[in-house]
Amino acid sequence: MLVFIMNKQYRETYVEVNLTNILSNYNYVQNMNKSIKIIPVVKANAYGHGSIKVVEFLRENGVKFFAVSLLEEALEIRRIYSDISILIMGVLDYEGFEVCSEFNLTPTVSNHDQILDLLKMKSKLNIHVKIDTGMNRLGFKDFFEFENEFNLINQNKNIHLEGVYTHFSTADSDDIYLHGQLTKFNEFIVKYGDSFEYIHVSNSSSSIKYDNSIDYTTHARLGISLYGLSLDEYNENLKNTFKLVTKISEIKTIKSGEKVGYGATYTALKDEVIGILPIGYADGFIRANQNGYVEINNKRYQIIGRICMDQMFIRIDESISKEDKVILFGGLITIDEVAKRLNTINYEVICQITSRVPKVYIK
Repeated sequence: MLVFIMNKQYRETYVEVNLTNILSNYNYVQNMNKSIKIIPVVKANAYGHGSIKVVEFLRENGVKFFAVSLLEEALEIRRIYSDISILIMGVLDYEGFEVCSEFNLTPTVSNHDQILDLLKMKSKLNIHVKIDTGMNRLGFKDFFEFENEFNLINQNKNIHLEGVYTHFSTADSDDIYLHGQLTKFNEFIVKYGDSFEYIHVSNSSSSIKYDNSIDYTTHARLGISLYGLSLDEYNENLKNTFKLVTKISEIKTIKSGEKVGYGATYTALKDEVIGILPIGYADGFIRANQNGYVEINNKRYQIIGRICMDQMFIRIDESISKEDKVILFGGLITIDEVAKRLNTINYEVICQITSRVPKVYIK
């Protein structure tokens, strides 16, 4: 008889997620802003950390309100946890609103077509309204237009206007533009603020830098800094939460002049020892990482040759064995260093690690 073992890990490649550090980051920002409540953003599988485990741990520590992007993400969490509030920040239609009502989820309303869908609702629904103050992505842009929408919403007694928010596009890079957005939102709050129980404007950067100075907000959304990262200058109070780890699967000695990998892009200048790692671009460690570095025993070792779908090469020395842990990033090689190497931001580095890489949770 065949017995399939589905949960055993046969490849020594994994992401180490530090839940204790996630809670530490949450508490750090919450303690800076004691007059408001922090909403952890767990969209995109909690930025690659695993949304269910992150929600579970934060919920155990008293957190009751989370934000996601998609209805599908909200439903995945709701199937397990019925006692938390979940804000959906993406765009939904009438069918989505019906599902939200059934499962006690809170959608965002950001355009006129959604208002027309709300007028059809026969069941109770809490909503948050999105105001576009300069991001030019989602949200009502014209406050005079919103007055008409506001009146339409109030025609349906099943709809409860619970919250309102905006999103800063330059909190990490342009204070002048941010304050311009804030001025527009202030104008909105003067006119409509009394209609809402929840008012939230800040993302990670503005939560750390500005939120204490915005006295009418009740909540703030903590995204990337929940996971120890920022687009601002280094902050020693934020702790790393994500480490990509593997082990060497084979060690080879190659002679001077021998070539390595697809396209033979690397040529040994002398006799060298190389290690083959069981991870590649199908795992989200993309080919552009060629010529970067990994960490073994607190020392850097260079990536050589083209990164394959499932394997990659590093140049090592005689001191390295197959038992040594290889850290691709999250230790000596920081996530920010990898982002700089790839000419991107730290968000993308962690979000692109695929579901093929299992997670190990530390707390």
